[in-house]
Amino acid sequence: MKNISHSLRPFLLACQFLTIIPVTSITTPKEHETGQSLLYYPLVGLILGLILSLSAYLLNGCFSPTLSAFLCLAIWVALTGALHLDGLADSVDGWAGGLGSCERTLTIMKDPRCGPMAVVSLSLVLFIKAQALANLMSSSENLFFLIAVPVMARLGVLVLFLTTPYVRPGGLGEVLANHFPRQHAITLCLALPFLLLLISPALSLNLILINTVTFLILRQMMIKRLGGFTGDTAGALVELLEVASLLTLVTRLG
Repeated sequence: MKNISHSLRPFLLACQFLTIIPVTSITTPKEHETGQSLLYYPLVGLILGLILSLSAYLLNGCFSPTLSAFLCLAIWVALTGALHLDGLADSVDGWAGGLGSCERTLTIMKDPRCGPMAVVSLSLVLFIKAQALANLMSSSENLFFLIAVPVMARLGVLVLFLTTPYVRPGGLGEVLANHFPRQHAITLCLALPFLLLLISPALSLNLILINTVTFLILRQMMIKRLGGFTGDTAGALVELLEVASLLTLVTRLG
């Protein structure tokens, strides 16, 4: 039982950080456990995707597609504790007020206050997500594919850690960057897209291509402005990859 408990700690850490799902709290994780938790981000995305898909299906049977979409989005935001939306808001404020300066951008991103650009960006992202969900809810058959949306976004975080320097010293991000098992992460990043292709080749290929292009654009923006990424920009990446996936699903299924 002790070994099983020990092996679950990285997964529980990932759940504890990325969601509000009640799990056994781990208050003093070891650095290698924190690093290993990064490997479980796509699995947490899968759990979120399953809850999201099931919620959408149940809500769609009770309400109109529009109302169901907004309720589903509310569940989505609540489950993640708005963690990635917070990162998006901070990133937008930093980019808008940073005036091209890395130091100024990083300083603004640490400010807990939310500027008008951040408010507008959050509103737009939430509106686009809700409208995309409403379009998908026109057919219950589409809702199964919602599972892939949180998975792809959190896989993007894994790829970000593999390919991009972490630039803000201290905190969880630095521990993750220094202690996650790179070889296992590479294997996971190759295996998951392959599995998606087996489930639905044409749709999965579109999702992979759009997510890849979106990832490369956002990564280049991070490199150009910061020389790498921070926890906030990783959160922004998750939100924008989810938007990209939803729009892809609407284009192909809606």
